[in-house]
Amino acid sequence: MLKINYNPDVLSCLANLSNDEVFTPPEVANRMLDLLPPDLWSNPEARFLDPACKSGVFLREIAKRLIKGLEPAIPDLQQRIDHIFGRQLYAIAITELTALLSRRSAYCSKRADGKYSVTQFADEAGNIIYNRTQHTWRNGRCTFCGASEEVYSRDDSLETHAYQFIHTEKPQDIFKMKFDVIIGNPPYQLSDGGGTGDSAKPIYNLFIENALKLNPSFLCMIIPSRWMKGGKGLSSFRDKMKKDTHIKIIYDFEDAKECFSGLHIDGGVCYFLWDKAYNGKVKYHYKNLEGETSITSRFLNNDFSDIIIRDARQISIIKKTRTDKTFDTIVSPRNPFGFNADFFNSPKNYENITTFSEAAHGRCKIYGVKGKKGGAKRTSTYIKESCVIRNTDLIDKYKLFFSKAYTTTATIPPEIIIGHPSTICTETFLNIGKFKSENQVYNCLSYIKTKFFRALLFFNRHSLNISRESFNLIPLQDFSKPWTDEELYKKYGLTEEEINFIESMIRPME
Repeated sequence: MLKINYNPDVLSCLANLSNDEVFTPPEVANRMLDLLPPDLWSNPEARFLDPACKSGVFLREIAKRLIKGLEPAIPDLQQRIDHIFGRQLYAIAITELTALLSRRSAYCSKRADGKYSVTQFADEAGNIIYNRTQHTWRNGRCTFCGASEEVYSRDDSLETHAYQFIHTEKPQDIFKMKFDVIIGNPPYQLSDGGGTGDSAKPIYNLFIENALKLNPSFLCMIIPSRWMKGGKGLSSFRDKMKKDTHIKIIYDFEDAKECFSGLHIDGGVCYFLWDKAYNGKVKYHYKNLEGETSITSRFLNNDFSDIIIRDARQISIIKKTRTDKTFDTIVSPRNPFGFNADFFNSPKNYENITTFSEAAHGRCKIYGVKGKKGGAKRTSTYIKESCVIRNTDLIDKYKLFFSKAYTTTATIPPEIIIGHPSTICTETFLNIGKFKSENQVYNCLSYIKTKFFRALLFFNRHSLNISRESFNLIPLQDFSKPWTDEELYKKYGLTEEEINFIESMIRPME
């Protein structure tokens, strides 16, 4: 009978709005609430704010705890409920629809002044507000969130995705009160109109920065973990977070499915507790893709890397291999020769460039991909060398073309192309090196194929895309000779334990 009559929590069954606007399961919301001091649940003066409310799950679960914790202070149940919802719980919904859903979850009615509401307000919004906000456009982008005007300048029938909490210089003016706890799961990113249409700017950092402007006692949010290693426009945010000794606890999951079932987020997700009264090391809980958990107590900031080291087992290896001469110095920035990734798919955009099927004097071979995602194949053609607009000095050199994107869980990159003289590539690849001889380029390739090299690259990855910065943990070598793992392990004095760690996670490469 129990199985037949099982009635699941509706908030655990909601489909996500998108990979960027994710509903928080009640179980995860409660794990986050467990980080807060227990005495908050018996404090009738404590105020809570969810600045990016979607389902109302945080408000609902906080209310459950307060209803129990405040019973000695406010014995009458209805008075207790009225006090909690009227004076302690506040939220800013991200859309009109989520405002209705959140009121239904918290007040049991989509109208806070309706007859079915568990508590009565003077208006239909109650303390869960939604105000349609507009982006502030300048030079094609929003000055607050960086969204693309081309993508998000819409008519009134569509959502603007201009979230109220981050589209103001003074978030404290929204409710005009102090909050003890700010907690939530903010939207993750918005299209900025760059790249080939998939380019997006993170915005979860803006919710954290504005939350801190409100000077809460506690801040707890769940966000993608990629901020720890990279992310467009996140350098300043990462630097601030690294140095912030008020961050007391972090739970970091390399697999986002640990928190959001069925959802893939490059680099995983994390949630953290920021405590204004705390000043010290972070208690860092990390769970890798294999389900192994490690707990360390450490500062996020370090003197040997610009990134945050998520897996503590990597720290000793990175310390030993750190050097002033790093591999990223021979890796090109994005789009090394000035040809976008759509070169083979959108020939109309390149009508001024003639392509040829055969090599000839004054021509160079260009590598790229043709086809849609999931079915794109590598291809090549010939163009005049005079059409190349960037890094022309590399045309007649030996080099390597390294795929700019592949899955974050892979330790073996797609086939690396030997770039002989008179070859170039589209934005699909990064250019490695400017080698004088074929011998040097093959010696460099031998280094890339080592588990040592690919471990350090893997340690530094945070998203599908590879950038020049992805290689800055890897020491540069002398390419007058080939390299093996045994030589590299010995050169950097790696212990048996460190070697076994690398060998266990990095697959061999032909």
